[in-house]
Amino acid sequence: MSSPDMVVRKRLVWLLGGFGLLFLVLVGRLFSLQVIQAESLSRIGVRQWTRSGTIAAQRGGIYDRNGTLLVESTTAYIVCANPLQVKNPEGLAHAMHALLGVDPNGVLSKISDTSKASVIIKRQVPREIVDELRMLRNQSPYKEAQVLDGLYFDEDTRRWYPNGAFLTQALGLTNVDSQGQSGLEQLFEAYLAGQPGKIVSEVDARARQLAGGESEYIPPVPGDNLRLTIDRNIQSFVEKALRQCIEVNKARSVQAIVMDVHTGEILALCVKPDYDPNDPPRNDVAALQALMRIQGISDVYEPGSTFKILTTAAAIDSGLTHPKEGFYCSGKVKVDGDTIRCWGNPHGAESMQKALQNSCNPVFVELGLRLGSERFYQYLRAFGLGVPTGIDLPGEGGGLLIGQRHVKNVDLARIGFGQSVAVTPLQLLTAACSVVNGGKLMRPYIVKEVVAQDGTVLERTQPRVVSTPIKPETSAVMRELLESVVAEGGGRNASLLGYRIGGKTGTAQVYRDGKIVRDVHIGSFLGFAPADNPRFAVLVIVDEAQVYPDYGGTTAAPFAKMIMEDTLAYLGIAAMPAPGATPQPDIRVPDLRGQTVNEAARTLREIGLSCLVDGDAQEVLDQMPPPGVTISGGSIVMLYVNGSPPPAVEDFRSVPDVRGLSIVEANRTLRARGFGMYIQGTGLATRQKPAPGEFAPPDTVVEVEFRTN
Repeated sequence: MSSPDMVVRKRLVWLLGGFGLLFLVLVGRLFSLQVIQAESLSRIGVRQWTRSGTIAAQRGGIYDRNGTLLVESTTAYIVCANPLQVKNPEGLAHAMHALLGVDPNGVLSKISDTSKASVIIKRQVPREIVDELRMLRNQSPYKEAQVLDGLYFDEDTRRWYPNGAFLTQALGLTNVDSQGQSGLEQLFEAYLAGQPGKIVSEVDARARQLAGGESEYIPPVPGDNLRLTIDRNIQSFVEKALRQCIEVNKARSVQAIVMDVHTGEILALCVKPDYDPNDPPRNDVAALQALMRIQGISDVYEPGSTFKILTTAAAIDSGLTHPKEGFYCSGKVKVDGDTIRCWGNPHGAESMQKALQNSCNPVFVELGLRLGSERFYQYLRAFGLGVPTGIDLPGEGGGLLIGQRHVKNVDLARIGFGQSVAVTPLQLLTAACSVVNGGKLMRPYIVKEVVAQDGTVLERTQPRVVSTPIKPETSAVMRELLESVVAEGGGRNASLLGYRIGGKTGTAQVYRDGKIVRDVHIGSFLGFAPADNPRFAVLVIVDEAQVYPDYGGTTAAPFAKMIMEDTLAYLGIAAMPAPGATPQPDIRVPDLRGQTVNEAARTLREIGLSCLVDGDAQEVLDQMPPPGVTISGGSIVMLYVNGSPPPAVEDFRSVPDVRGLSIVEANRTLRARGFGMYIQGTGLATRQKPAPGEFAPPDTVVEVEFRTN
């Protein structure tokens, strides 16, 4: 038997062992809490007795080349709620619906989660609405019902585009977190974004700020600014012209690029349709993505006859032709068994210069074949085709060139006049600038400088020569040839009185599902001015115009003319009077309302203006232009006599060029645009009024003079 002492000793051992084990457990637990889990528990503790709020950084602004603001960030607020402090959930939900337009059920769901000390009700709320919420919180009946208790506000920023739908695709878009989604906003996110700040405060168990608690404020670092090569004034000229262009032509889309021919700087870039970035259609993601695409640098197309600029330059530069060389156009030519036709009637005997004016396909087939694959491809690569230009915008395409090893004679023939090759509009314009600027292919760019908030220039883009595809002598010849295209050839609708304009029209095919669509085309005009000493070049592209005829000279050239005319005047380049011509003075339009048609016509005739009458009554009820407007001598004033208000500017249509057409052809062309015709003489049309490319209201009667040779 065990003695009592042995029993006691055993019990003491077990008791001490138990205490020892308990001690080890406690030590282990303390070690785990204080060492192993220390970091995570500290984070939990900090979250429980502190509340941190993010202070968004002021995003950098975007300016044009002259310092005009294009994009800025304005102060906005994040409306938040603390579920632990909300006293009237139903009332708060309905108030947020009424005041902020948010879903009340969504608000109820958020503020019902008491495991969180903060939930976001709405982002990017303007200051005036937040001020109203602060005022209402202390007023009846909100105060008595504790409707807005638990609500608080954190600073936020909101992107603001003061010009609305302006340079839309290039500037790009940000999301609600002020992060770039597209365009320059996306590509230069690292510079524009800045560094967000933070405020940390001590709170109690119900997440209420302690009266004597400490707080820490970490200020945000604002983002850097961008200064672009864009000129806001030239961009506005392009925006205005393309708004009319897409309306007049009823086109699927239109686009234009204006470039400094010597530096590669983008002066304007516009694609329509577009959207207002202050209110983008975020509820339709597919539509928004399509509208955000910068078609001028991303989408490729067969350029058609504008490509003949490059073929001509290559052939002249390599000594394979000269402007006075004779050719013969029979209307078609066979290459490798394929028949390639000219775009119109056979041109017969013609010089190379005349072939460029006539845009004669068979001649450029011949030039493409003369160049051969090796030499032609050397020029094409030197012109920058087949690879991206390297512009500082996202999403650039590289165009499409048939591999040189696989190219056939029929391919070379078609490339010669702008088929079997695909380019982006930017590639084509950049290459064409090298043709007229002395032979230097420049890398295009749109960001001139990145500037810190203190004015320090962080990055500056310098003009860079990529290659020299042609000799300066060839460039000089090309300027003269392209000027003759506008003065005497298919580019006449872009001619400007008093200015030397060079350029080339183009009409390209439209493909769908790999097949050519016969009824629609892509019309374009590529021009530069002044032709003898180019300052800028412009490319206008009209995709699938729903008018007839839909050639580039009809759909695109008149609007390129508008852009060039405004830009030349803005740059201070004065028009030169024609040799022997007397400059027409500017005349202030008198008030003709209330006069008879005969009296008004006499008044206008005496001061050097003429008129067209809309209607068959005798009293002038309205007029366009309105009284007091200054216009050039010889211009036409529309008189409205039947009570119909003058049409809006956007209802005006471009008068087609009917010179050289027969009476039947001219009448058909004018009728297709909605105009009437007054016939003088017989034979072929030699003069018309209003002039080609001018804008006139529908049903305007165009006076056409015909002569027999």
